[in-house]
Amino acid sequence: MRNRLSIVLLFLLMMLKGSGQELPRKMDWWKDARFGMFIHWGVYSGPGRGEWIMYQEHIPYEEYRKLAGSFQPRAYDPAKWVALAKEAGMKYVVLTTRHHDGYCLYDSKVSDFTSVKVGPGKDLVAEFATACHKAGMRMGFYYSLTDWHLPGVLPQGYPKSRDILQPLVKQAHDQVKELLTNYGKVDILWFDGMAPGDTGVWHSDALIRMARQLQPDIVINDRAGTAGDFVTPENVVTAHNQPWESCYTMNRTWGYAPSDNNYKPVAELIRLLTSCVSQGGNFLLNVSPDGDGKIPDRQITSLREIGNWIKKHGVAIYKAGPSPIVASNLGFQCRVGDKVYLFIQRWPGIVLPFAWCGSHVISAKILTTGQTVRVEQKEDRVWLKGLPATPPDPYMNVVELTFDGEPKATNPAYR
Repeated sequence: MRNRLSIVLLFLLMMLKGSGQELPRKMDWWKDARFGMFIHWGVYSGPGRGEWIMYQEHIPYEEYRKLAGSFQPRAYDPAKWVALAKEAGMKYVVLTTRHHDGYCLYDSKVSDFTSVKVGPGKDLVAEFATACHKAGMRMGFYYSLTDWHLPGVLPQGYPKSRDILQPLVKQAHDQVKELLTNYGKVDILWFDGMAPGDTGVWHSDALIRMARQLQPDIVINDRAGTAGDFVTPENVVTAHNQPWESCYTMNRTWGYAPSDNNYKPVAELIRLLTSCVSQGGNFLLNVSPDGDGKIPDRQITSLREIGNWIKKHGVAIYKAGPSPIVASNLGFQCRVGDKVYLFIQRWPGIVLPFAWCGSHVISAKILTTGQTVRVEQKEDRVWLKGLPATPPDPYMNVVELTFDGEPKATNPAYR
């Protein structure tokens, strides 16, 4: 009977593994990381008008191929990109290995439109992968399932004809296999641009199954027509009841666009990060190197400022999740273990009040300065006293609360 039960349990575990639903432990590092770098880079980075120019300007493939021929990134140094991500406090990096234009930044054997055959004459993904592995940085590959350079895909971009779809689908399966075979350990597979929505035509289940067979520990997003391991809202913070990640641009463009100076202030980027963290999500922030491979100075400055903030406040970011105790009158909050962190957007002055606290607060301190503050508590109402009259941090102030036991709420605050 015991042997029979063991066989049943083993069978169930194998079924879960095949479906991708055993992932809680596999996802642990990803959920702990909370902050990552997105990199949109390719042929479109040379003209500097965004990543959709082939479609939006309806550029014929032969004309676009000439643009690819002039793509010669002489300053390309992925080790610098990875070092910047680390300096910013990011825990993983996701590179666009192929965007919708179909141009592969790697040596694909099933396409003639690659960085080895047109343009640089080398495998750019290989250099990126080497830099990530050498630095101990978790690495993700973005891969667009559509391909505008194949015959018949443009102008509509999302073909319905099986004659057009079959080579598109076959190429995608072959290229994903290449990406997950030739570059060592890949931590994340980030799909995009799926066409069409019919997963049966696209063979999405087989695609995901192959990916998991080639990279058993890989985590996969939700844009290949299947549920995936995490959800990916774009340029909006939308919490989900499953692992999720908001991807954001620094300005308004994913690809390099020097005329787009609509940059979010550092304070807003940190607010977005803490908003994601407080709701149990990740924040994937995009950079857009130019055609030479240089990340714009404005983006580097912002990332370094974020990194300086994280050096003091990172304990409230990594491994963080929603808090049972809230102070929504002040901003966001999160929980890490038995500590609660208050992200204070509206500095209250010398007294910080919050309520609905069902546990005894034994100490509190301001992370920015390390200053401890006096705690007064009456039933579920708490007052932190002796704070500076003005906020000590210019971006986001964080107060750490330590409890006598597990932090609990009496009743959830309405707002």
